[in-house]
Amino acid sequence: MKIFKSPNWHKTLALLLPFALLLGVTVSCNNNSESDKGSNKGHALLDVIYPETYAFDDFDKEVENREDHPVQPSFLTALDEFAYRSTAALLLAQDEEQKNFNYSPLSLYFALALASTGAGENSKTQAELFDVLGVPHSFDSSTQAGTSAALLSTELHNLYQQIYRKNEIAQIKIANSLWLDDEVAGQEVLYNDEFVQNAAQNFYASVHNVDFSDEENTSAAMSAWVSEQTNGKIEPTFEFDPLQVLSIFNTVYFYDQWVNRFDESATVKDSFYLSDGSELKLDFMRQNLSSAAFTRGENYTRSYLPLKNNGQMIFVLPDEGIAPSELMDSAENIEKLLTEGTDFHGEVVWKMPKFSFDTKVEMKETLQALGVTAAFSGEADFTGISEQTELFINDIQQETHIAVDENGVEAAAFTQVNFATTALPLERVEMTLDRPFIFAITAANASLLFIGICENPAD
Repeated sequence: MKIFKSPNWHKTLALLLPFALLLGVTVSCNNNSESDKGSNKGHALLDVIYPETYAFDDFDKEVENREDHPVQPSFLTALDEFAYRSTAALLLAQDEEQKNFNYSPLSLYFALALASTGAGENSKTQAELFDVLGVPHSFDSSTQAGTSAALLSTELHNLYQQIYRKNEIAQIKIANSLWLDDEVAGQEVLYNDEFVQNAAQNFYASVHNVDFSDEENTSAAMSAWVSEQTNGKIEPTFEFDPLQVLSIFNTVYFYDQWVNRFDESATVKDSFYLSDGSELKLDFMRQNLSSAAFTRGENYTRSYLPLKNNGQMIFVLPDEGIAPSELMDSAENIEKLLTEGTDFHGEVVWKMPKFSFDTKVEMKETLQALGVTAAFSGEADFTGISEQTELFINDIQQETHIAVDENGVEAAAFTQVNFATTALPLERVEMTLDRPFIFAITAANASLLFIGICENPAD
């Protein structure tokens, strides 16, 4: 492809994530010349051919898919650690407690990883991004050869293949896209072909030609793309810097059905108690599972509901008087919350409210707190995107949607969780989610897709 030709420009990479990460590059330049732009803006230069999929109960095909696209265990561990650290940092940065929270670590990881492949080789920008992503120490150098950026791209390509689902029961769709403006302030903008091709081949990114100075039409095209990828659950609007030249999006859409659906006739009004003590009357779903796993930890009870595509939704009910945020005040505690405790097997009585809410999270300060500083400053080096420009990230946001009902769960925007069914005495637990609780959704390979807090199911 092409490379930028303007060495005096300072650009901004705006990473926005409406369950998407938007990487918007703006340009700071003294050239005020104008020129007519082409009329072929907004169309896709490269479309995506998504992986082949298979029936939800074709377990042989699932095993074959994992064998054909192996992901190193150390890389999955790095994903988990990123999820724990970023979740704790985001919660710490929230301007107020006692509000709903939903976050997709996987969506942020994909977007940052794609940005990192455009960082200058061995630059401080690359080093900081790789450090927060767990690269390169997540790679086994004895079994793989190549640059860290290439290995990261390969691991995410294989992870994509493992997670992607589209069948008669469920869908897990990760979508990436590049939005490129080929002219700003009268200057031609040229992009590094290797970066674009890697995005298309390993990240399944579509590539679109746009005119950021035409805010109405470009915003409409971007919003339509996000809406399409998230099944209409997220429809963002955009405002662009006058000198923006590049945006990168990542979206994650998830829908799956419970293995054991809730009987709608058993749904009744019941009380949910907010953190301030006030009471809401909500629709509570009910079911008894006579043989299920659950875990008791310090100040909480944890159990899960299996999903038909072998993922699961985990629920953590804090003990009376314990706020969810108290259990999630550090990466170490979040890991313990999802992976530790004493395991039991027995009857689980579920009483939980139907809920649906949207959230929007600002992420720039959180990533800076995690050590990503050069990418947001004039020190940034994104010469892998353009060799003769100075690019830096100016903002990161994530928008998410989640809805839970009798049939299953839908989320637009993983963590390894093991529930051992050891030969312990049969026990009984009531998972009555009538006060603020914690939830997480994992894929079949235990990758953490979403994690959040439901403070108010009616919000």
